[in-house]
Amino acid sequence: MRFHQNAVGAVPSPFDCWLLLRGVKTLALRVERQSENATEIAKALAGHRAVKRVYYPGLDSHPNRSVAARQMRLFGGMVSFEVADEATALRTLERLKIFALAESLGAVESLAEHPARMTHASIPAAERARAGVGDGLIRLSVGVEDVADLVADLEQALS
Repeated sequence: MRFHQNAVGAVPSPFDCWLLLRGVKTLALRVERQSENATEIAKALAGHRAVKRVYYPGLDSHPNRSVAARQMRLFGGMVSFEVADEATALRTLERLKIFALAESLGAVESLAEHPARMTHASIPAAERARAGVGDGLIRLSVGVEDVADLVADLEQALS
């Protein structure tokens, strides 16, 4: 038993297993809502004057839209977008009221992060830029909240 625990990793407690089983029951509903919300947010951001570019495979403008459409039914809850510069990105993140600042994405609530200062901070700026992670990039993990509230939050933060 000790060998397997060491080889496979931590063994969840019975309570953790119960939580996982409980959460799986609503997973499809949550993913569907997150994907729907993300699509609406991506469309709203694509039309916003302060946004330079939106990265979301569900948009017709995405270069790999056809590949994504063949591989998936929904396009997921992750949306990235670029603003003019780092100062604009940081100001936008500070103004958000519903989206919480977080490095760990993928929760039920909507989260936002600044990759250049958070997840990719250890990578030199020039290398980040070559990889498409510029100082003006903001990444969103869209949750299940009311989409109109989320869009309004982003609009007020970008103004």
